[in-house]
Amino acid sequence: MSTETPTPALPLPRTTLFLMAACAATSVANVYYAQPLLDAVGGEFGISTAAVGGVISATQLGCALALAFVVPLGDLMNRKLLLCLELALLALVLLAVSISPTPLAMLAGMVGLGLLGTAATQGTIAYAATLSSPATRGSTVGAIQSGVLVGVLGARSLAGFVADLAGWRAVFVVSAVIAAGMLALMMKMLPALAVAPARLGYPALLMSMVRLLATERVLQVRGMLGLLIFAALGAFWSAVALPLREPPYQLPYTAIGMFGLVGIAGALTASRAGRWADKGHGQRTSMYALLCMMAAWAPLAMLPQSLWILGAGIVLLDMGGQAVHVTNQTMIFKTRPEMHSRLVGCYMLFYAAGLGLGAITATTVFARVGWSGVCWLGFGISAAALAFWRLTLRAATVPAAPNTA
Repeated sequence: MSTETPTPALPLPRTTLFLMAACAATSVANVYYAQPLLDAVGGEFGISTAAVGGVISATQLGCALALAFVVPLGDLMNRKLLLCLELALLALVLLAVSISPTPLAMLAGMVGLGLLGTAATQGTIAYAATLSSPATRGSTVGAIQSGVLVGVLGARSLAGFVADLAGWRAVFVVSAVIAAGMLALMMKMLPALAVAPARLGYPALLMSMVRLLATERVLQVRGMLGLLIFAALGAFWSAVALPLREPPYQLPYTAIGMFGLVGIAGALTASRAGRWADKGHGQRTSMYALLCMMAAWAPLAMLPQSLWILGAGIVLLDMGGQAVHVTNQTMIFKTRPEMHSRLVGCYMLFYAAGLGLGAITATTVFARVGWSGVCWLGFGISAAALAFWRLTLRAATVPAAPNTA
């Protein structure tokens, strides 16, 4: 196997940046298609409301496997070849999910979607970070993360629209076609880095990740912060479809999916957060973003009274969450620039754990207490994130990169 040597420290061309953001968007969408469809999936397979969050947890298990064992390969082998292989396998697994005959087969397919969708997404982010200069790395990561957020929000809308037209299985057929088209584009247009002989094998690569998790303080702190913010986001997005499908609203899946687009403001914030982190303002950005997430739960709790107020809460929640997420990645990438794939793999393990825990906890709470219980859960997690940030403020501070742009 082989690894790649860095290219000259030049800003990425806009076309390349847009293509990589599009790849990240269409890949990550596969991790989120099921969220607005839980009611339909549970109904077809006879899964209870309390247990249907396990569909999301299965996807997050795949995410965790990708982050631990696949994403780090970007530091060891040709990134373009690895990414194209992931996209090809992703298209095949999507088709398998679309014809899954049993709950077990469907859950196995969701693990595969989480694995391959995450591997392609995070591999793209690490690749873009390697291609960019240190002074513009935060804004590059922010731009790709904006694509990721568009993919997350667009996934919910697309899933709802297609499900209303042709059923939930058709969602995964459409995504398979998209993945195949993206594969063709990436094979033709993605730049390849120069290749140098590998200096370590796969077992040593995995052990180096263990050492990073055990010793890299910034990774530990920002990773735990990521776990908390994504537990809050996972709690909301995994549970919100359940009350919206019930009286008095009884919304169709298309309408539920459209609520994802309300959070598009978070995509704009993601890019700006990266630029602020490049200038050394990562901690201040984190504080304001976490306060924003806490404030979001008051309007979110108004779902039974007003969908307009619910929309305002979604904007606040996604804006705050994505700003912290981009800031986390930018600060972590500054610690060990030669290990971008391993760093993003380690960090996103916290992300997958947070989303999975948030999903299964929120659906359980909703089944027992209702929507108000979900909102108190989300508020508590967001408050814990702010408290954790304050307690670890000095430990997670890294110097700003010199701004030569």
